[in-house]
Amino acid sequence: MQANSTFTLIEASEKPFSEFEGGPKLTKGNFKMAYVGELQGESILQELKCYLADGSATVFGFEQFTGSLGNRSGTFVLEHVGKFENGVLTSKRNVVIGSGTGDLNGLKGEVNFQTGSAEQFAITLEYSFE
Repeated sequence: MQANSTFTLIEASEKPFSEFEGGPKLTKGNFKMAYVGELQGESILQELKCYLADGSATVFGFEQFTGSLGNRSGTFVLEHVGKFENGVLTSKRNVVIGSGTGDLNGLKGEVNFQTGSAEQFAITLEYSFE
């Protein structure tokens, strides 16, 4: 099954926690998003990035979603793994197996995501239930 939605950033902050002259910069980001569409609700995301001298970054994070998927409601967690290059973020977001609660218990799925700078971001969640 597929669920199409858009999300907007409600809050965003990113701060370095380690920097080496001539080496990588490590940052931690905190984000809050609002989803509308077949996936409706809010989420919080904690994200770690490792920026290299060329401006590219490796990205890893966890996002806790609270809301509804179609006519089912509950929470679940997405694991983010991605790469930021030339102003474009490409990431894969997998539902953490066993993280679904309420009517979202047993949720499995993934989102392949690519974007540059935007105010709204479109996603498609490919999903099933165990």
